[in-house]
Amino acid sequence: MHRIAVIPGDGIGPEVIEQGLRALSEVSRKFNLLLEFTQFPWGAEHYLKTGKPLPEDGLKQISDFEAVYVGAIGDPRVQTGVLERAIIGGLRWDLDLYVNLRPMKLYHEQHCPLKKIGPSDLDILVVRENTEDLYTGPSGFIKKYTEDEVAFGTAFYTRKGVERIIRYAFDQARKRRKKLTLCDKANAVQAHEIWRRVFSFVGQEYPDVTQETIYVDACAMALVRKPQQFDVIVTTNLFGDILTDLGSELCGGVGLAPSGNIHPGKFGFFEPIHGSAPKYAGKKKANPLGAILAGSMMLQYLGEEKGAQAIESAVTELLGTGKLKTLGTESEISTDQIGDLVLDALS
Repeated sequence: MHRIAVIPGDGIGPEVIEQGLRALSEVSRKFNLLLEFTQFPWGAEHYLKTGKPLPEDGLKQISDFEAVYVGAIGDPRVQTGVLERAIIGGLRWDLDLYVNLRPMKLYHEQHCPLKKIGPSDLDILVVRENTEDLYTGPSGFIKKYTEDEVAFGTAFYTRKGVERIIRYAFDQARKRRKKLTLCDKANAVQAHEIWRRVFSFVGQEYPDVTQETIYVDACAMALVRKPQQFDVIVTTNLFGDILTDLGSELCGGVGLAPSGNIHPGKFGFFEPIHGSAPKYAGKKKANPLGAILAGSMMLQYLGEEKGAQAIESAVTELLGTGKLKTLGTESEISTDQIGDLVLDALS
C-alpha cells in the first residue's frame, strides 16, 4: 500500500489533479497497485477562512505519507508568495527535499518550435538544487516605501548542499547517456567557484561519465541552438527554475512539464511546473498532461516502474496521434477530454 497525500490547491490545480488521479487509478487497476489517496484542502480558500496557509502541524501530517501530489498553489486574493512559500517552500525546505527533478522531453516534433528537432534530439534531465540559493537566503528591505529603499537577497551555497546534488546528478547521468553538464555563472559570480571545485572533486569518482561546464547564458543559447548536446544538467536553484521554463516551451509548453521534489530514500512531492493560472480556473482549458506525467514520476519514485512507464507511454501515444494540435489553453479540447484520451491510451 502506497499512502499518498493530495493537495489539489488553487486555480487550475484541482482540474489537472483530477485528471492525474484518474490516470493513476486506471494504472492502479491495470497493474493491481495499492494506492491510497488522502486529500488536503490547503491553499487560498483555506487561508482566507483560517488566516493560515496550512495547519500548524500540517507538515507533520504530510510527512506521515510516502509522497505528496500537488496541483498548483497561488491566488490573486492572497499576497504573492504567502501561499507559495508556506506550502511549496515549506515542503521543499522544511522536509529537506534537496533534489528538484525536471525532465525536458520532446514527445513529438510537431510541438517543438525549433526546426529539424525530433524526440531523439531533445531528452534532457535537469537536476536542480532545491533548498539553497536566493530562495532561502537572508532577504528583506531597508527604509521600505521611501525614496532610499533598499531591497536585498542573499544567495548562499553550502559544501554539503552542492556536493549532494552534484553526486545525485552524476548517478542520474550514469543511468542515462553518461554525460553531465554543470551550469553556473562562475565567471561573474564568485560564490559559484564552489560548484566548479566540487564538480571536479566528485567527478573523479565517475570516470565513465563525460563532464563539461557551461555558463548559464551560454546554456540558454545552446538549449535553443543545439539541445541534443545535453543529457543531464545540474545547476543552482535559481538557474534551474528559469532554464526549465525555457526547456518546457521547446517541448510543447509549460502545461506538459512535470517535476519531482525529492529527498532520496525518504520523501518526495510531485507537481506540474506550471502555476495556478487563476484566470483559467473553472474553464476546463488547462492542459493536464504535466500533472499526469508528474503522477508517472511519483510512481517511478515509489518503485512502481510498470505503472510509471504505462502513463508515459500513453502520453507519448496520444501526442503522436496528432489529436492535440496545440498544448496550450487555446486548444479546443478540454481538460477532461484530454484526460479521457489518456485513459483511452492506457486501456
